[in-house]
This record gives sequence, C-alpha cells and structure tokens, in this order.
Amino acid sequence: MFATSPIPRAHRPRRGRRRPVAVLAAVGAIAVLATSCAGAAGPVPAPAPKPHKPEAADAALTEQDVNAWLDGMLPAYLNEAQIAGAAVSVVADGELLTARGYGYSDVGARVPVDPEETLFRIASVSKTFTATAVMQLVEDGRLDLDTDVDEYLDFEVEKSFDQDLTLRHLLSHTGGFEERVANAMLPEGEEVNLREIVAEDPPEQIYEPGTTPAYSNYGIALAGYVVEVVSGTPFPEYVDQNVLAPAGMESSTFEQPLPEDLASRLSEGYATDEDPPIERFETVSDSPAGALTSSATDMAAFMRVHMEASEGAGVLEPGTVSLMHEPALGEESLGGLAAGGRMALGFFSEERNGNRIVSHGGDTDVFHSEMQIYPEQNAGIFVTMNSSGSSGIVSQNLRIALAEGFADRYFPGEQDDGAEAESTASEHAAMLEGKYSTSRSIHSNFLALLYAVEQAQITATKDGTIFLVSPETGQPTEYTEVEPWLWREVDGHRTLAADVVDGEVRAVGTTAFTFLPVGEDDVPASVLLPIAAFSVAVIAITVLSWVLGPVVRWRMALPRRDRAGRWARVLTRAAVAATVLGFAGWVFAVQTAMSFEPVSFTMLRVFQVVQAIGLLGVVPAAMVVYGDIRRKESVDRVIGSLLVLAALMGTGTIAAMFGMVTGSVTF
Repeated sequence: MFATSPIPRAHRPRRGRRRPVAVLAAVGAIAVLATSCAGAAGPVPAPAPKPHKPEAADAALTEQDVNAWLDGMLPAYLNEAQIAGAAVSVVADGELLTARGYGYSDVGARVPVDPEETLFRIASVSKTFTATAVMQLVEDGRLDLDTDVDEYLDFEVEKSFDQDLTLRHLLSHTGGFEERVANAMLPEGEEVNLREIVAEDPPEQIYEPGTTPAYSNYGIALAGYVVEVVSGTPFPEYVDQNVLAPAGMESSTFEQPLPEDLASRLSEGYATDEDPPIERFETVSDSPAGALTSSATDMAAFMRVHMEASEGAGVLEPGTVSLMHEPALGEESLGGLAAGGRMALGFFSEERNGNRIVSHGGDTDVFHSEMQIYPEQNAGIFVTMNSSGSSGIVSQNLRIALAEGFADRYFPGEQDDGAEAESTASEHAAMLEGKYSTSRSIHSNFLALLYAVEQAQITATKDGTIFLVSPETGQPTEYTEVEPWLWREVDGHRTLAADVVDGEVRAVGTTAFTFLPVGEDDVPASVLLPIAAFSVAVIAITVLSWVLGPVVRWRMALPRRDRAGRWARVLTRAAVAATVLGFAGWVFAVQTAMSFEPVSFTMLRVFQVVQAIGLLGVVPAAMVVYGDIRRKESVDRVIGSLLVLAALMGTGTIAAMFGMVTGSVTF
C-alpha cells in the first residue's frame, strides 16, 4: 500500500513475487546479500514499455471521446506490459461519464473485467478515505487538527521530540516516523487488531513533527485509530456507515477478509498475465492506510465527494472539502520545501497545465491504482490494475501516462516551463550537487543497510540544470530552476524545492518525499559497497579454499601446516562460518520482508547471535596473523591471513553499524 511519488519514485520496499531463497550454499547466500545491498549500483534494467502519449489536444470531455481515447491506449499497453486486467472510471461535470473494463479479472476462467462488478484492492488510495473520516469528526467538533493526538488515544505515542504530534502532521506525512516493513501484510485468515498495530512496538520518530515530509503508513493507521477511539466504532464500520454508504459506494469495504457477498467479485491478482493467480488474500495490517476494496464505479462516486459542484455529496460540508485540498503546512514549518509541491490533508496536491489536482496512488503486491481529481473542473479519472506486469515500473508508467494524457487532452493550459532560468540557477545547482538519502527510510534496525546503500544523486550541469537519479529507477530526470530554490521537471510538471539554512542545503523534496544530504557522519554507499564487495569476495574464496585446499595439497604433495596456532585457526574458521551463516540468514530475512511475508523476531535474534560470533572472530584471526608473522610463514600465507582478518573486520563493522549484532529487530 505504497503511494505513487510525484517525483522519480522514492525508495520503498520493493514489490513483486520474490520468495525466500533456499540457502543451499552459504557462499552463494552471502553473494546474494552483496547484490541485494548494491541496489542501484548494479546494471540498470531495460526500460519498461511506456504508453504512447499523444500531443496535447483541446478535446471535448465527452463519453464518446474518452472511450475512444482509452480504447486506443490501454488494450495495447496492457498486452505489452503483461497486465491481466484493468478498470477505469471518469467523472465529468460532477457525474460518472464512463467506466471501462479491460482484460480479465480471472485469466484462467476468461472472466472479463467489469468496471461496476469487478472489485480491486486500491491500496494507498485508501488513505484519502481515512482522511475524509478524520475530517468528518473535525467538522463535528470532536477532533481538532492541531491538538496532540495523545489527547484522543487510549495509549501514549512514543515520541523523540517535545513537540506535539497532531492529526495535521499525520495526514500530511510529517509525523516524523521511520519506515516500517514488518508484517505489512498479515497471514491469510489473521484478523487485524488496529490498536495492537499502532500501540505495540511502533516505528521510531526520527524527524521533528512538521519539518520533514516522510511518507508513513503508520501515521495514517494512527489517524484511523483516532477515528476508532473517538467514534467508539471499529474503523471499518465507521467508514462504511459514514463515508461509503452516504457516497453510494455499495460495493466497497475496509473489512478484511471481504464479506461473503463481495468476496466472489474480487479480481484475482497476478504478477503477470502469464503467471498463476496469487492465492492469498492480502490482509493489510495498517488497514486505514491501505485496506479498501472497491470498484471503478464506486471510486467515481467517491471522486464526486471532492468536487466543488457536488458540495461534499452528503459526506462532508463544502468548506471541509476545500480545507482538505489546501496545503496542510506552510513555510513556518517546512521552510523552503513549502515552495514546491505540498501534501494537502490526505491528498497529494499537484498542478498540471495550470490546473489544480488532488490525487493519490497506491500499490499492494499485485494491485496498482491511481486517482486524479480536478475539484474546480468537477472532473476526475481513476485507474486500477490487477497485475504488476513485466517489470517493476510498468504500472507506474501507465498511471503517469494516463494522468498526463488526461490533463493534456482535456485540460490543456499554460505552465511555466522554466525557459527563462533564474540568474541563480548555476550557483544553486552547484550547491545541490551531491548524494542524498531518502526521508522514508529505516534507521533503527538491520534494514537500515538497504537504505544506506541506496542513495539518490543530484548532478549539476554547466547550464544550471540539475539531474536527479533516484535509487529505485536508476534513471536521470532533468530539472530547471524556475524560481530561486524551486526546480521544475524539463518537459514535465513535477517540482523539487530546496530548504536552505545558513547557506547549507537541509533538504530537497516535494509533497510526502524528501531527500536529505548525506552528511559527514554518514557512511556513503561509495564506501560501504567496496567494503562489502571486498569482504564477500575474500570470505567466498576462503570457504572455497576449505574445499579445494586438501585436493591441491594432495595433488601437489604439499606439507600440512604444523600444529602451532591451530586453535586460533579453528576459531577463525568458526567465525568465517558464522559470518556466512549470519549473512545468509539476513538475506533470507530481507527477501522475506520485502515480499511482505511474516518474519519471526526470534529468528532474527538468532541471526544476531550468529553474527556476533563472526564479529568476535576478529580476535583469533588477529592471533593467526601474529603467529604467521612470528613464525616467518610464507608471504602468501601471511597475506591470506591478513585478508581474512580484514574481511571479518569489514563484515563485522557493517553488521555492528546496522543492527545485525545488537539492537532492535522490529522493522
């Protein structure tokens, strides 16, 4: 249930049908870890197919034209991208204009997608419903956006700062929480206990509230629990009674698993249209952040709630709708970041062709959705898919192309393209150049390693533009300065704003995503990756030598080593073996976590113990080096011992830095 970023996608736990590898060879496992950690440092995959984007045209927003436009774009792209099925709905003049289904909801049974009957998991688009529920209670005077949430809860939120944590912060993703991955999806059949999810072992608060946008499923889940406590009604029931029913969304629910009358209508989910369906029901633990199931036509009904002509459609007062669409925070809180795109209350606030848009996207393991609302034009478009497709970003490409195509075709207009670059462009671009980490990250446990090595890069050009390479796509995006410290994407609409304090760049970002400069105290990926690669290579060769060494000595009639220093060598071997097993365990844990499968915290503690044994092996390894030098062993033997010592120090340092020896195993 992860949102579509309005900039090249900030790091998020990767999706897909990856499953834990069978660790048949420890050397292979540790090599896999090095590859996993490398992230964007490896070869960039071939670009995913992109739908054709027609030239801007001032077309009439009519059913006939929209149907022709959609039919000309989607079937071919879905086929090329290997996406099994999709549904689209379009609202015009505050009413449903058209709804279209493409492909199959069940490939094996050849059941076509029906935009009214077929249900999809809409993932993070659910957050806009949670925000709507919160704002109903604000409207009724039962909640206040700027009161500390502890005033409403039946437990006290763990905070790292003295500042209040408010609903305004939670709905704008500025609560300051680190990312949380553990148990994002619960085993099928396990019921969601929302209080337990938000109250027991929450993610750490690593940023001062209101200062650093960092997309947070936990923050929205906490807002949903506030609704539950204050209303005295379980969250799914409250939304059903007060949001879905008044909006006319009879085929939608936050219930997990689905009620019997809706379960048979849920589309199958696929990796690609050639794969078997995902058999499990994706039970979202942070349910207010991503658990809604809906149809394309029901989503059209919800879009109407947030259009001016509909005046809240019986769900909200018009003034409340307007408040939800305004930027949630200003310069006094965000600093220079306020000059760029900002979060509204539960919505991404965007602009295309001079038109204001409120939007949200979302992803589960296999379902992918996007909603774009034009409040002032009383129009909107929603698309949802039941497959990830042939590569990790094809669904993203489709959503972007559909959103931009809709804007250019039906709402063309003027937008500052940065043709007249600011006189400060070259100076400011040079100041931005460097490595950045993403604010949506983990600091307190072993997954911090993945975020540490996956860094973004901003590069300045001679003409004053900048190129941003995000870690997930590995593709450069060019931006030009259109105002001091504000950049717009070349041939695009996305923006980047910089917050500069005392001549130093504090942050660069937009809406719910922020890039933070890698500081002097941070270990850059350019250092971590060589250390990891060197250590993995040496340990792999060492383990290989255990297998091949006796054969080589026998074939070449070489003498065996004398018994002096034998116990130090035995303990060093044990440490190398423990290091291999420990890192193999972390590979297993990372791949399991990234596949949204449950991970045993007890198992992670075992991995920490095994990894600690490897770290302690530095002592006997140093004794081996000392003994070899003292006994004047051959140069190649001394070098070999030194390399093993260095490798154990390298792996041990990485393990100690990133919670693989001690510290929290909650991730």
